[in-house]
Amino acid sequence: MAIKSLVTHVEIDIAGKAHNFQASAKHRIEKGDVRLKVRNSRSWDHYCLNCAKKIIERDIKKLKAIQDRLTAVSQP
Repeated sequence: MAIKSLVTHVEIDIAGKAHNFQASAKHRIEKGDVRLKVRNSRSWDHYCLNCAKKIIERDIKKLKAIQDRLTAVSQP
């Protein structure tokens, strides 16, 4: 049986052209900026580095909380 993952397909790349940030038009990703790409069905969502770091930190906390809960219920 293959091991599944809760983490979707994610890449770090360089923007080929300038565009607005995925979640807010107030953020702009310029051509040449490093960005986080997250697979969203058949397309990609793009995030600037500052927001990507916040998203990752938040998700690590969520995964840690899930791990703690699983550990608590599996102990006698």
